[in-house]
Amino acid sequence: MKILGLIGGISWVSTLDYYKLINEGVNEKLGDLNFAECMIYSFNYADIKRNNDANDWDKTLEMITKASLSMKSGGAEAIVLCANTMHLIADKLEQNVQIPVIHIASATANAITSKGLKKVGLLGTKFTMERDFFTDKLNEKGIEAIIPDDDERDFLHYTIFEELGRGILNPDTKQYYINVINKLIARGAEGIILGCTEIPLLINSTDVDIPLFDTASIHAKAAVEFALG
Repeated sequence: MKILGLIGGISWVSTLDYYKLINEGVNEKLGDLNFAECMIYSFNYADIKRNNDANDWDKTLEMITKASLSMKSGGAEAIVLCANTMHLIADKLEQNVQIPVIHIASATANAITSKGLKKVGLLGTKFTMERDFFTDKLNEKGIEAIIPDDDERDFLHYTIFEELGRGILNPDTKQYYINVINKLIARGAEGIILGCTEIPLLINSTDVDIPLFDTASIHAKAAVEFALG
């Protein structure tokens, strides 16, 4: 089994899910008392958020590179960034650490392709919805991504940091997300990417009538496949 290095704390809420999903995935494959060999470097989210707000991705890259190299020196054979937004620096991180960075958008694109879908709605932070690091991976597979309008993107971004990232689940926020999803469906979305690892805490498959792509779950599964491959 290959050792995984998890970059967590971005947020700690979803890091819990990653640890659980990866261990459950390994045990499902191997049974008995077999679980994942992994290590976690958990950041103080406030430090990362401060960099994000200042658009200082070089500083974030420097911090995550240092953490990843530390785990590599401890035996990690791949890095798992436990957040969608952090994949904005994934390609540069992989160059820096010279071990695979298992990419959440590539894994999600494969999952969408397996369902035969070509047009999907993308929810997440404004970085994930508006920058091209996620949509480029979809485009490579011939998948078109559509995103909510400006005000909706602002609301999603705010609630991801101020509510979901703190473990706060507000029924009114849930209904707002469902309304946004229904608008994307009206625009032709055949599926919806829950492109922030905290969104599945709020939205699940019983809330809408088209496929949802839980990026945290998909990413964790890809990490398990790497570890056991």
